[in-house]
Formats: sequence, C-alpha cells, structure tokens
Amino acid sequence: MHAAILEGWPVSQIADGLTPRGNDKPRHNARPMTDLKAEIAAQAARWVVEEGLEYVQAKRRAVRALGLPARQALPDNAAVDDAVRSYIATFCADTQPAELRALRRLALQWMERLYAFRPYLGGAVWYGTATRLSDIYLQLFCDDCKSAEIALIDGNVRYATRIVPGLHGESVEALSVHAFCPDLNEEVGVHLMIYDHDDVRGALQPDARGRKPRGDAQALRRLLSQEA
Repeated sequence: MHAAILEGWPVSQIADGLTPRGNDKPRHNARPMTDLKAEIAAQAARWVVEEGLEYVQAKRRAVRALGLPARQALPDNAAVDDAVRSYIATFCADTQPAELRALRRLALQWMERLYAFRPYLGGAVWYGTATRLSDIYLQLFCDDCKSAEIALIDGNVRYATRIVPGLHGESVEALSVHAFCPDLNEEVGVHLMIYDHDDVRGALQPDARGRKPRGDAQALRRLLSQEA
C-alpha cells in the first residue's frame, strides 16, 4: 500500500521580523509569513507527488525540513493543491495523465462492484492530481454500516480496518484493501470510508473553490470519456 490513509500558532516574530528579547538576530531571517507558507506548500507538493504522502503529512514534514517551529502556521490544502498541480505540470506532464487514468479506471471497477453501497470517489484521483503513488479513496453511504464489510467477507477480499477522521472530523471506519491495477502493473491501496446513508446530504457541498468534492460512478465515467 502506498500512502497511508488518511488530513498553529502563527510565528509573529518571523512574520513581523521582530527580534527575540535578548537576541540581536531575528528568527529564520524574518521571512514574511506568506513566503514561508508558499515555501512549505512547494516542499510539501514534491513529497505528495514523489512519495504519495497525504497533504497533512507532507506539510508537517516540510516544516521539519525547513527547520521551522512545530507550531508554524501552515498553508491550507488549496495552496498545496496549486503547488502539486504546478509540480506535475513541470516534472510529470508526460507520465501523470496515463497514471491518473489508470487509477480512475480501477476506482470505477470498485465503484461498480460496490454500487449497492452508493460509492463516491474523492481525493486526488477525483480532483485529477493523482500519480501512480496515490491511493484511491471511496466513501460508501450504507443503510447498514456493516453491510459493506460483510460484502468484502463474502467476496473473499482481504482487508484491514481502522478508524480515521471523517467528512466533518468525526471518527469513521475505513476498510483498506490491496487492489491490483493492470494498467500500472502493481497493487494500489483502495480505502473504503463507511458512512451512514443520511450522511450523503452534506457530503456533496462544493468546496471553498466551488468544486464538487467527490463524484459517483456516472460522474467518473464522464471524466474518463473526456480523457479518451
């Protein structure tokens, strides 16, 4: 499995160029806060693309790599997303489209297999920033939250369970499987996030940029047809 599932206090002395009491040298060269966030986003984007890290993990790693305080204010996910797209356009333009299509095809296979549980695709595979190191994240909206797990058992599918943050920060169960992707000739992590059927009402609200945060099988088929 590639990436694990899974998403401060502003350092005013950095942003304002203040000198700590009793010290003549400003911390971290007094770089503006906006510059620091941009640098964190750029560093994080590289690890998202090259190592398949999730945004939260990549941002925290970037803070450490840049030698910044642990409580450094972080760029939001939209800033990292922009940096990821820029990195892909610069360094992966010849390989990423085919890798994305392969992952979307595999996601559609699983959505069709699990159609009874109202699957929706989210994350990088939905938004179009996935590479071969990305995992697939499906949200299932079930009448019975145990029914999807029972379906995996009945289908002799090996899986691991864990508790992860949900759509609104609540704890939800995730079922993770290894699925072979023929187009990539390797296994990919497919993570099934289990929700109650009624949760779908709040799951389709546009994000801060007005984008649909996830799509059903029909929406994914449209994306694939546009790529053909």
